[in-house]
Amino acid sequence: MKLTTKKEEKELLTAYSENELQLSADVLVIGGGPAAAWAAASQDVKVIIVDKGFLGTSGAAAASGNGIMAPSPENWDKVLWERYRVGKNLASLRWIERVIEKTWLSLPLVEKWGYRFPKENGESMRQSYYGPEYMRVLRKNLLRVGVQILDQSPALELLLADDGSVAGARGVQRQNHRTYTVRAGAVVLANGGCAFLSKALGCNTNTGDGLLMAVEAGGELSSMEASNHYAISTAFNATVTRGVPFGWASYSDEAGNDLGGYVNGRRDPSFLPNALLKGSVYARLDRATPEVKAVIEKSHFISFLPYKKAGIDPYTERVPVTLILEGTVRGTGGIRIVNDSCGTKVPGLYAAGDAASREFLAGLASGGGGPNAAWAISTGQWAGVGAAAFAKSLGAHAHERVVHPAGEAGLRSPSPSPASETFDSEAIVRGVQAQMFPLEKNYLRSEQGLLDSLAKLETLWQQVRGNPKQDTVRDVEFSRRAAALTAVARWAYFSALHRTESRSEHIRMDYPETDPNQRYYQATGGLDRLWVRRDWLTDAVATPPVPTIQTTPSVSKL
Repeated sequence: MKLTTKKEEKELLTAYSENELQLSADVLVIGGGPAAAWAAASQDVKVIIVDKGFLGTSGAAAASGNGIMAPSPENWDKVLWERYRVGKNLASLRWIERVIEKTWLSLPLVEKWGYRFPKENGESMRQSYYGPEYMRVLRKNLLRVGVQILDQSPALELLLADDGSVAGARGVQRQNHRTYTVRAGAVVLANGGCAFLSKALGCNTNTGDGLLMAVEAGGELSSMEASNHYAISTAFNATVTRGVPFGWASYSDEAGNDLGGYVNGRRDPSFLPNALLKGSVYARLDRATPEVKAVIEKSHFISFLPYKKAGIDPYTERVPVTLILEGTVRGTGGIRIVNDSCGTKVPGLYAAGDAASREFLAGLASGGGGPNAAWAISTGQWAGVGAAAFAKSLGAHAHERVVHPAGEAGLRSPSPSPASETFDSEAIVRGVQAQMFPLEKNYLRSEQGLLDSLAKLETLWQQVRGNPKQDTVRDVEFSRRAAALTAVARWAYFSALHRTESRSEHIRMDYPETDPNQRYYQATGGLDRLWVRRDWLTDAVATPPVPTIQTTPSVSKL
């Protein structure tokens, strides 16, 4: 099993190439969160899963508790129409219904595998999960069914056959200081979105690697303008981004003046970004009742760890708050899926979870929390089944295909020169963050601001197209990570530049209104030359059914 590469291509990590691990499988799953675990779980083919961290403890889901959009059947219609309303005419009723139904039917499996949901009156309440235990159970099940797991083994590039279909992937193993190659009939990208190394809890493994790999292989992205989700956190420990407790907060400025921030009793999502642009903001959870306190401290206990460590009573004391960029993790943008099996434009390549665009579920609004959890469960399974079917269709000789690696920026220079200076990965990351983190750049967007940032990001892109440092496996990983972060930032801002309206997460100061005529998804891609395309929605805007009004009096028996 030998890779064929162009002569001018620099061998990735030459120092360890002789020690490369070579494996084969029917399906390769890339990622280590719920979507990846569900994709690998119930297949009747050989599956290998590779994770950047340790599957079960890395990623956003493993960090704490989370809700699940899994209403009981009598509430399906209510949740269905609420999600459609949030999507502002860009979400798909059919896909929302598919996700709700698939998630509801799938959760009993988690109990079968060993997870214990709380019970009321003898019935399991499958509305949320405790992340560490949930992921422990998913990992245990994968090992039980014979899935081979490679931990601490970030995938860096896809392999393509001569016909353009995906044929596996290549990466590095940190602990063994070597490269690895997995030849596969199909690949599922479930390695998360991109939070730009903002230190949001559990998100530092989400650096956009899958998005870059998909585009290099010929895939497309979609709704990347919805890539600017910010989450509230305490400013003194800016990492925990569980916002539910802050729904019962009062907000004030430096001088203690009440800032309001509520509309009809609910927190205005645009309040905090605008307030922080004017100065410091403080929060006190003094609106929480004893009943609310009991619930949020149990369900969102990790949110209270910073307070306990600092000796702060959040119900009586003011604490400074800030916003942390979660990018596409709780945003929407990601790899464009083209069919019900979560296939991409590339034959044999599938996408699931936060790596995939969630536009069908949320439009350009955030799908964070329960909707994203349900999306991971459902799309993980659809992608896994689709990948297995594709792999089977190739027959017994799939691994004999001639293949070549698709990776470019951060791995190979188009014009390699041994004497040329290597680029500084850490400096690249800082440069990307300088354009993506500030609220005045990424939250309140404008044509001139986007053009200015794109010009700076283009300079960074040219640098990562140069000579990468590859002395160690960490060098290889960090060079590639710098390229992925830069690429995702460019796609996000290029898409934002071309949607000339404000809609949900995407806010344009120069186009403050939502334009009903801009009812389309925006596909994007390209490496050195970026492009966008409008994929117009042709189905009619749906109208929720009018509730039936009872016109005859009910009769009761005495």
